[in-house]
Amino acid sequence: MSAAPGLTRVLTRYADGRSELSLDPDLRVFVADLVRPYGLPLREDLLAEGVGHAYEELAAGLLAEALGPDEPADVLIQAFDSPDVRPGAPTSLALSRSCAGTPTALALCDQGTAGAFAALRAALAYQRTGVARRAVVVLAEQTALHHLPPEPVTLPDRHCAVVLVCETLPGEELTVRQDSGAVVGTADSADSVAEEVRRQAKALGEEAAVLLAAGLDVPGLDAVRVPAGQPFTGLWSALADRLPGWRAERRPVLLADFDPRLGVLSTLTLRAGPPS
Repeated sequence: MSAAPGLTRVLTRYADGRSELSLDPDLRVFVADLVRPYGLPLREDLLAEGVGHAYEELAAGLLAEALGPDEPADVLIQAFDSPDVRPGAPTSLALSRSCAGTPTALALCDQGTAGAFAALRAALAYQRTGVARRAVVVLAEQTALHHLPPEPVTLPDRHCAVVLVCETLPGEELTVRQDSGAVVGTADSADSVAEEVRRQAKALGEEAAVLLAAGLDVPGLDAVRVPAGQPFTGLWSALADRLPGWRAERRPVLLADFDPRLGVLSTLTLRAGPPS
């Protein structure tokens, strides 16, 4: 049986409170530089109070829990949608020092909820070239935005990090798709999206476990629906809770999320290999 990339472990961790870095004076300078070309006002109240959480602090311990000292990572990709409170620091590089190995470290942002799936696609691309046996994706979101946005945005209720471990193992099948245009449709995107999700669920068979992101409505489909509150990590935290059981039951898995701002439907399908 040939080996292929699979999603073998997903861990999640929530945090309350704030990082001391949220009071770093450089944060105000950094955010001011970012928003100045767009004329957006700072949230001086939040900057003075000190709110938000640094992603390295959120995820470093989780990475150490996900990977043992004899499980080196070859590539680490961090994805986020809400900004970090550590100004100007390459968090992905810092996180690469929190796990075994010397992984290539990358970061991905500004893709809405599609960013988590895009990070997994990149990780799988590394694995399929043969340069990475084990890839790690780190997802993170925190509750503070230190400037007024140009349009309404949904921030998470809590700080959260998720670590996804992709390993090359016999019999694994992991596919990530991101569709727009003809598949998603333009005239009635809700119906088009729902129909595509139903089609992918049907292709996995009656035993498939389906997990739908908050806000994605697929009438007539037996699925676990993630509650609102964590727009970027909620779907993956729910997977962390359920994946061990679904793998033990040998059930194929479908995850689906739709970002209406980008018009992108993102899906993940997983079939686990034989028990080791």
